[in-house]
Amino acid sequence: MAKNPVVKVAREILRTPSTLEFPEQKESTTDNYRGIEKLDMKTCISCSSCALICPNSTITMVDTETERGTKKMPEINLERCLFCGLCEEVCPTGCLTLTKNSDLERCDRREFIKRPEELD
Repeated sequence: MAKNPVVKVAREILRTPSTLEFPEQKESTTDNYRGIEKLDMKTCISCSSCALICPNSTITMVDTETERGTKKMPEINLERCLFCGLCEEVCPTGCLTLTKNSDLERCDRREFIKRPEELD
């Protein structure tokens, strides 16, 4: 015996939603969550270890103006990033870390490429 379609629709309408109201509500993240990278430009020694270890060629070293002159610093393409954490592990000074920030909404693809100054 089939249920009345009107009753089925009424049940679905009265059910609570299974999605979150973004951005008002956000899912909680776990302790081992990896998000967007953060760079401490003062402690970066321009060793390029992060760029060499990256399995997806996400990191490229670019010239950046600092207080001490021009240095090569990592530029990260978040569109390609796997958030694997290898760059953080291999960094000898610990200047490159993965945060819990997961805000990856962009209108333009070029906004995914983060210069060293933008990784603060």
